[in-house]
Amino acid sequence: MARPKTKVELLLKADHDYAKLWDFISSMNYIELSTKFDFSKDPNRKLGHWKRDKNLRDILVQLYEWHQLLIKWINSNMEGIEKPFLPEPYNWETYECMNNGIWNIHQRTSFEDSKNMIIKSHIEVMNIIRKFTNEELFSRNIFSWTETAALGNCFYWATSSHYNWAFKKLKAHRKKLSKGRKYKIKMNREKNQSPVFC
Repeated sequence: MARPKTKVELLLKADHDYAKLWDFISSMNYIELSTKFDFSKDPNRKLGHWKRDKNLRDILVQLYEWHQLLIKWINSNMEGIEKPFLPEPYNWETYECMNNGIWNIHQRTSFEDSKNMIIKSHIEVMNIIRKFTNEELFSRNIFSWTETAALGNCFYWATSSHYNWAFKKLKAHRKKLSKGRKYKIKMNREKNQSPVFC
């Protein structure tokens, strides 16, 4: 599905990618859920988030907190209090530090809480999208506080784009574990032992 250009497409795509993410999470087995993420030996995964997130909870709280940024930004500006999307002192060159801060403050958040938080915030974001007209979402220069971006694109980045980021990371985690299991099975067969899957 291409990047949305209408309100209907935006809502459909956000729900589609959200459902795709939860379908994948539902299919994760105990080993996938309980094994820490480790991409340290993968030369193609050098961005900070590949080192930062160690489990599914870490991913869900990032999604949740970016929803909160979006919600607070829109609510504040719609009430006439102009605020940038990223809170001070962060900008688009330093937001990785903000994401690391999010990681830190949620280390005591349980998986169940992170799950409930993202479910609730997704519904809230979808309800906010419904309040805007197609023109308000996809015509540029409607709101001064969106600067050069259309508001609909900001919703897209905080929903579909971010859900796909999470999906790709979980998929990479599964692929890495499955390669490791195949290697262990092969080694045990060579030693005439029973397969070991963890």
